[in-house]
Amino acid sequence: MHTLLPAGVGYTSVDLSIKFLRPVTLETGRIRAEARVINAGSRTALAEARLVDGRGKLLAYATSTCMILRPEGRA
Repeated sequence: MHTLLPAGVGYTSVDLSIKFLRPVTLETGRIRAEARVINAGSRTALAEARLVDGRGKLLAYATSTCMILRPEGRA
């Protein structure tokens, strides 16, 4: 979310949902976080994130609804 906003515009989480599917241990090895913004409107945005291991197995999944906080007078 943060990378899509211009300087001076902030955001906060309205809703956050996390699902932990597999444990992360030393045997898991390297893990990778992948994230994307599903939809960004003028006031709210929806984002998702995935945590996967080296074989591409899903370890955790999260979604977040964010409220975009613009300074007064900025559209």
